[in-house]
Amino acid sequence: MTANAPGRVTPQGPWNDGGVVVITGVQAAGKSTVAQALAERLPRSVHLRGDTFRRNIVRGQIAMTPDAEQQAVAQLELRYRLTAHCADEYARAGFTVIAQDILIGEYLAEMTGFIKTRPLAVVVLLPDPAAVEAREASRPKTAYGPDWTVQDLDKLMRADTPRDIGLWLDTSGQTVDETVDAVLSRAWTEGAVV
Repeated sequence: MTANAPGRVTPQGPWNDGGVVVITGVQAAGKSTVAQALAERLPRSVHLRGDTFRRNIVRGQIAMTPDAEQQAVAQLELRYRLTAHCADEYARAGFTVIAQDILIGEYLAEMTGFIKTRPLAVVVLLPDPAAVEAREASRPKTAYGPDWTVQDLDKLMRADTPRDIGLWLDTSGQTVDETVDAVLSRAWTEGAVV
């Protein structure tokens, strides 16, 4: 996903009135980049990174793995609850919140229940595994390793995550601004959560 000139779609409706948009996808799907670019197009916005709450744990952090122990799952669920609470508080203060995190399987539905603010929209970034691998290779950090592969997470996202929640976008060939334009045009209709 590459950046380009400022987008063509002008934010209207709920974009200017507050609310929460959750952006999810596998690691290296472009969540942070798209969320930041989207927030920068809005008049009053917050980019809320769920992973911040994981990184705030100084000692005792337990990584999520395919065979995660209960404490790792508990920390993941805590991170999601904290993200939802902060999103609600920022929205209550009049900001449009772009909250981004990895929400796979039942956790996507769980997050939409944790967030009380309405309007609420969900956007799932779903580039193909080859595009994710290319993006991962160009990043300074490494998200994948022996515990998780791109194919592992992609399979979980596609097979185990409810497709009836949110706007699902194949962003494999899109620039950042093209993806943001799609979100601006379609999130409150195709991605709205009631």
